[in-house]
Formats: sequence, C-alpha cells, structure tokens
Amino acid sequence: MQSDRIIILKEPQTYTEQELIAALKLRREEAFSYLYDHYAAALNGVIRNIIPEIHTATDILQDVFVKIWKQIDSYDSSRAGLYTWMFTIARTVAIDYVRSRGWQNSLRNSALTEGNHQLADNNILPSDEPGLRKIVHTLKEEHKTVLELAYFQGYTQAEIAGLINIPVNTVKTRIRAAILQLKKKINR
Repeated sequence: MQSDRIIILKEPQTYTEQELIAALKLRREEAFSYLYDHYAAALNGVIRNIIPEIHTATDILQDVFVKIWKQIDSYDSSRAGLYTWMFTIARTVAIDYVRSRGWQNSLRNSALTEGNHQLADNNILPSDEPGLRKIVHTLKEEHKTVLELAYFQGYTQAEIAGLINIPVNTVKTRIRAAILQLKKKINR
C-alpha cells in the first residue's frame, strides 16, 4: 500500500544581524542554532590561535557559546557588531583558560609532541622542529619565561609585561635575544 503523503521541506531560516539578536534575546533555540552554525568555525579559529590542542579548544568553544547565550541581554549593538562582541568573548575565555592553574599544570605534565606548539611568526623559528619546547627550556630563565608566555601560551607583549612586572620594551628585548639564542641552538 502506497502512502500519498506530501512532505513539505522548510526553507532554512536566515536572519539579519538585528533579527538574530532580537531572536536570541527572546531565547529562541532556532536562533541559537543558527548562530552556532554560522559562527562556530570562526570562533573556533580564534580559540585555536590561543589553544592549539583541539579537544581543549572544542571544550572552550562550548563554554563560549554558553556564555554568549547567558550574556546576550548585555549585548549593545552601539558598542560593537555581534561578531566583534562574540570574538571578544571567545578570546577572553581562551586567554582566561590559558592563564588558569589547570592549564599551567597540564602544560608542565604533558610531553611535547609534534604539532602541539605553534609560533606566532613561523619565519622566526621552524615550528615543526621536534622538541622545540625542550630547547626553549635550556635558555636563561628570563628568556625561557618570555618565550613560553608569548609563543606557547599566546600572551601579547603588553600582557607579559604586566604578568612579570617589567617594561614592554624589556619584554621585546628579551624575546629578540631568546630567539637569537634559539636560532644558534637549532642551527648547530
């Protein structure tokens, strides 16, 4: 026996930015699904620039979307576009995680494997160099600290200056000196 049912396919929902914000503020789940579908990849890229480990970055992405859902009422379109606001949340959550004690302990306890480190400027040092972090740890403490914070943990030079209480120019000088030392060690 053949069924004569007609299946009607719905057109995918699209939103302008203002419509999306309004629907999110009304707590419409379909708007949140749309938001996730259209912005998750971009926000994941922001997070992965700070946290290269994929499983941790995925967890952070989920935390970011929960935070967006909870804080959508505080969004002010006169201050920033929706993506800029979400970008700021993603970056802040990722950096907060990197600064957390749990992350610091996991870094100390994990062995360096190929691909779990990333340099901000691939022209400075070869990022695929096996054991690069081990080589960094052979440097003077002041050089090791700034490289660890800048290249492995994603802090800016200004943030490093604040963290270790030295001038930004000193941070720049130490990073440059450390990179020169690393180049010598790598090219031996």
